[in-house]
Amino acid sequence: MMRQPKHVSDSKTEQIQILMPEHINGAGRLFGGQLVEWIDVVAGVVARRHSGCNITTAAIDNLQFKAGAYANDTLVLIGRITHVGRTSMEVRVDTYVEDLGGFRRAVNRAYLVMVALDEKEQPTEVPGLILETEMERAEWASGERRHELRKQRRMEGY
Repeated sequence: MMRQPKHVSDSKTEQIQILMPEHINGAGRLFGGQLVEWIDVVAGVVARRHSGCNITTAAIDNLQFKAGAYANDTLVLIGRITHVGRTSMEVRVDTYVEDLGGFRRAVNRAYLVMVALDEKEQPTEVPGLILETEMERAEWASGERRHELRKQRRMEGY
């Protein structure tokens, strides 16, 4: 079943968190595992919106921490589709700390691969992606390279 292509903006998702004491590790910073959970949720919502299906996380292949986040910080997570295959979608999630004046400082960038599932929990086709901006086209090209690297790692048994 061929699905109508969608725009990147159709599935873009933003989540806001205020960091509470239970989100903080022993070193006084945001616990990395908590951030990974939030990133996975945002990527899942993006992929569900794009595919119109339930999804599963297939890979988190790039997760870079650029700065710490602390109790009472406002955390902003923004997810968007960057590349699609036949049944898979690459989702980029950027995480920022937002100060009280609205300035955002980058904390993390992650790329996840999500797979759309049919009612029998089998991979199913996803809509194509309509690229409108130079940034979207550049992300797509980078997504092609990441896709090839993932394939290479699978073949090497990595």
